[in-house]
Amino acid sequence: MTEQSNQTLTSDDAAPMSPVPTDPLWVERNGVRTYTGISGRGARVAIGPAEAGAVFTPGELLKVALAACAGMSADSKFARVLGDDYELVIRVKGPKHETEDRYPELHETFEIDLSSLDDAAREKTLMLAQRSIDRACTVGNTLKAGAVVPPVAYAPPASEA
Repeated sequence: MTEQSNQTLTSDDAAPMSPVPTDPLWVERNGVRTYTGISGRGARVAIGPAEAGAVFTPGELLKVALAACAGMSADSKFARVLGDDYELVIRVKGPKHETEDRYPELHETFEIDLSSLDDAAREKTLMLAQRSIDRACTVGNTLKAGAVVPPVAYAPPASEA
């Protein structure tokens, strides 16, 4: 470890992102309005309407992705002062706009015990965690910037192409 990395916290711990392609992602239809989201790494997630049961709605996936991204971005800041086994629950909510089919605001709450820290250390940890989230949370940064979403492209199934 370098001398600098032995300090309690630094503001630039988040790894810079490089412009590399991501693993392929796709969804496959299972039935009426139900899908499985699949990554090229083999991860799977059940997607559908709330009435389908044990599935995530697309809006829930958006919210969970935001919360997980923020948590992952701030993880090293909290682990450095609380230890690798610290506990964290991130709640995320945001009401759906009644007529525009979108979420105008999303709110995250980190439920974390910082009582072992004095006021100065707590403030510094929270500031550095927020800085890491602002810098490294791709989902949050994408939502804040307003990603361009062009019209859907249509193609024959891969086996027919």
